[in-house]
Amino acid sequence: MSKALIDPPGDWERVSPRLVAVQEISNLITSVIFLAVVAAPLLLRRLEVWPGYPEWISWALGALVLLFGAIEAIVVPFRVRNMSYALRADDVCVARGVIFHQSEVIPYGRIQYVDVKAGPLLRAFGLCVLQVHTASPDAHPRIDGLLREDGERLRDELARRGEERLAGL
Repeated sequence: MSKALIDPPGDWERVSPRLVAVQEISNLITSVIFLAVVAAPLLLRRLEVWPGYPEWISWALGALVLLFGAIEAIVVPFRVRNMSYALRADDVCVARGVIFHQSEVIPYGRIQYVDVKAGPLLRAFGLCVLQVHTASPDAHPRIDGLLREDGERLRDELARRGEERLAGL
Protein backbone atom coordinates (compact mmCIF):
# COMPACT_ATOMS: atom_id res chain seq x y z
CA MET A 1 0.00 0.00 0.00
CA SER A 2 1.64 3.25 -1.08
CA LYS A 3 0.54 6.07 1.20
CA ALA A 4 3.06 8.84 0.65
CA LEU A 5 5.21 10.70 -1.80
CA ILE A 6 8.03 8.43 -0.72
CA ASP A 7 7.52 4.71 -0.77
CA PRO A 8 9.62 3.16 1.98
CA PRO A 9 10.10 -0.53 2.30
CA GLY A 10 7.80 -2.04 4.87
CA ASP A 11 4.14 -1.78 5.55
CA TRP A 12 2.25 1.40 6.25
CA GLU A 13 0.12 1.23 9.37
CA ARG A 14 -3.15 3.14 9.29
CA VAL A 15 -4.63 4.94 12.26
CA SER A 16 -7.83 3.70 13.86
CA PRO A 17 -11.07 4.34 11.96
CA ARG A 18 -12.54 5.42 15.32
CA LEU A 19 -10.75 8.73 14.72
CA VAL A 20 -13.47 9.60 12.17
CA ALA A 21 -16.12 9.69 14.93
CA VAL A 22 -13.84 11.71 17.22
CA GLN A 23 -13.13 14.31 14.54
CA GLU A 24 -16.79 14.47 13.46
CA ILE A 25 -17.87 15.13 17.07
CA SER A 26 -15.13 17.73 17.44
CA ASN A 27 -16.28 19.37 14.19
CA LEU A 28 -19.87 19.44 15.45
CA ILE A 29 -18.85 21.03 18.76
CA THR A 30 -16.72 23.63 16.96
CA SER A 31 -19.54 24.46 14.52
CA VAL A 32 -22.07 24.89 17.35
CA ILE A 33 -19.70 27.23 19.21
CA PHE A 34 -19.08 29.33 16.09
CA LEU A 35 -22.82 29.42 15.36
CA ALA A 36 -23.46 30.68 18.90
CA VAL A 37 -20.82 33.40 18.46
CA VAL A 38 -22.18 34.63 15.12
CA ALA A 39 -25.77 34.43 16.40
CA ALA A 40 -25.07 36.56 19.49
CA PRO A 41 -25.29 39.91 17.62
CA LEU A 42 -28.55 38.73 16.01
CA LEU A 43 -29.94 37.95 19.45
CA LEU A 44 -28.82 41.37 20.71
CA ARG A 45 -30.58 43.00 17.75
CA ARG A 46 -33.80 41.05 18.44
CA LEU A 47 -33.65 42.14 22.10
CA GLU A 48 -33.14 45.74 20.85
CA VAL A 49 -29.84 46.04 22.70
CA TRP A 50 -27.99 46.56 19.41
CA PRO A 51 -30.68 47.80 16.99
CA GLY A 52 -28.25 49.12 14.37
CA TYR A 53 -26.61 45.76 13.68
CA PRO A 54 -27.31 44.55 10.12
CA GLU A 55 -29.24 41.29 10.45
CA TRP A 56 -28.01 39.91 7.14
CA ILE A 57 -24.44 39.70 8.45
CA SER A 58 -25.44 37.20 11.16
CA TRP A 59 -27.40 35.11 8.66
CA ALA A 60 -24.52 35.15 6.15
CA LEU A 61 -21.92 34.25 8.77
CA GLY A 62 -24.17 31.49 10.12
CA ALA A 63 -24.56 30.07 6.62
CA LEU A 64 -20.77 30.13 6.16
CA VAL A 65 -20.26 28.31 9.46
CA LEU A 66 -22.75 25.64 8.39
CA LEU A 67 -21.12 25.36 4.95
CA PHE A 68 -17.61 24.95 6.38
CA GLY A 69 -18.89 22.48 8.99
CA ALA A 70 -20.56 20.41 6.26
CA ILE A 71 -17.42 20.46 4.08
CA GLU A 72 -15.32 19.40 7.07
CA ALA A 73 -17.77 16.56 7.83
CA ILE A 74 -17.35 15.30 4.26
CA VAL A 75 -13.53 15.59 4.27
CA VAL A 76 -12.88 13.97 7.69
CA PRO A 77 -13.22 10.31 6.56
CA PHE A 78 -10.84 10.90 3.65
CA ARG A 79 -8.34 12.69 5.92
CA VAL A 80 -8.36 9.85 8.45
CA ARG A 81 -8.02 7.23 5.73
CA ASN A 82 -4.86 8.98 4.48
CA MET A 83 -3.14 9.11 7.90
CA SER A 84 -0.49 6.43 8.27
CA TYR A 85 2.99 5.70 9.53
CA ALA A 86 5.78 3.24 8.78
CA LEU A 87 8.71 2.08 10.88
CA ARG A 88 11.83 1.51 8.81
CA ALA A 89 15.27 0.29 9.80
CA ASP A 90 16.69 3.77 10.46
CA ASP A 91 13.70 6.09 10.67
CA VAL A 92 9.97 6.52 11.10
CA CYS A 93 7.77 7.94 8.32
CA VAL A 94 4.51 9.76 8.94
CA ALA A 95 2.12 10.55 6.06
CA ARG A 96 -1.09 12.55 5.94
CA GLY A 97 -3.14 14.75 3.66
CA VAL A 98 -6.06 14.51 1.26
CA ILE A 99 -5.31 17.21 -1.29
CA PHE A 100 -1.87 18.29 -0.09
CA HIS A 101 0.07 15.16 0.83
CA GLN A 102 2.72 15.51 3.49
CA SER A 103 5.36 12.96 4.44
CA GLU A 104 7.82 13.34 7.29
CA VAL A 105 10.82 11.11 7.81
CA ILE A 106 12.47 11.24 11.21
CA PRO A 107 15.71 9.37 11.84
CA TYR A 108 15.60 7.51 15.14
CA GLY A 109 18.82 9.19 16.26
CA ARG A 110 17.10 12.61 16.07
CA ILE A 111 14.25 11.69 18.41
CA GLN A 112 14.60 13.40 21.78
CA TYR A 113 11.41 12.14 23.40
CA VAL A 114 7.98 10.80 22.54
CA ASP A 115 4.67 11.80 24.17
CA VAL A 116 1.36 9.98 24.22
CA LYS A 117 -1.56 12.35 24.79
CA ALA A 118 -5.31 11.89 24.96
CA GLY A 119 -8.03 14.39 25.74
CA PRO A 120 -11.45 13.42 27.08
CA LEU A 121 -12.95 12.73 23.67
CA LEU A 122 -10.03 10.60 22.50
CA ARG A 123 -10.05 8.69 25.81
CA ALA A 124 -13.77 8.00 25.43
CA PHE A 125 -12.99 6.24 22.14
CA GLY A 126 -9.87 4.49 23.45
CA LEU A 127 -7.53 6.55 21.25
CA CYS A 128 -4.44 8.70 21.73
CA VAL A 129 -2.04 10.99 19.89
CA LEU A 130 1.65 10.12 19.66
CA GLN A 131 3.88 13.21 19.44
CA VAL A 132 7.53 12.84 18.43
CA HIS A 133 9.88 15.61 19.59
CA THR A 134 13.16 16.38 17.86
CA ALA A 135 15.73 19.16 18.20
CA SER A 136 14.36 20.85 15.08
CA PRO A 137 11.66 23.46 15.69
CA ASP A 138 10.03 22.48 12.39
CA ALA A 139 9.92 18.71 12.87
CA HIS A 140 7.41 17.56 15.47
CA PRO A 141 5.44 14.88 13.70
CA ARG A 142 2.39 13.43 15.34
CA ILE A 143 0.31 10.37 14.74
CA ASP A 144 -3.33 10.98 15.60
CA GLY A 145 -5.86 8.26 16.25
CA LEU A 146 -3.77 5.40 17.56
CA LEU A 147 -5.41 2.89 19.85
CA ARG A 148 -4.18 3.58 23.37
CA GLU A 149 -2.27 0.28 23.61
CA ASP A 150 -0.70 0.80 20.17
CA GLY A 151 0.33 4.34 21.09
CA GLU A 152 2.04 3.20 24.26
CA ARG A 153 3.73 0.31 22.45
CA LEU A 154 4.89 2.61 19.63
CA ARG A 155 6.13 5.23 22.13
CA ASP A 156 8.27 2.63 23.87
CA GLU A 157 9.57 1.26 20.56
CA LEU A 158 10.49 4.70 19.20
CA ALA A 159 12.17 5.66 22.48
CA ARG A 160 14.15 2.40 22.47
CA ARG A 161 15.26 2.83 18.85
CA GLY A 162 16.08 6.48 19.47
CA GLU A 163 18.29 5.60 22.42
CA GLU A 164 20.08 2.90 20.39
CA ARG A 165 20.81 5.28 17.50
CA LEU A 166 21.81 8.13 19.80
CA ALA A 167 24.18 5.89 21.73
CA GLY A 168 25.87 5.01 18.43
CA LEU A 169 26.77 8.64 17.67
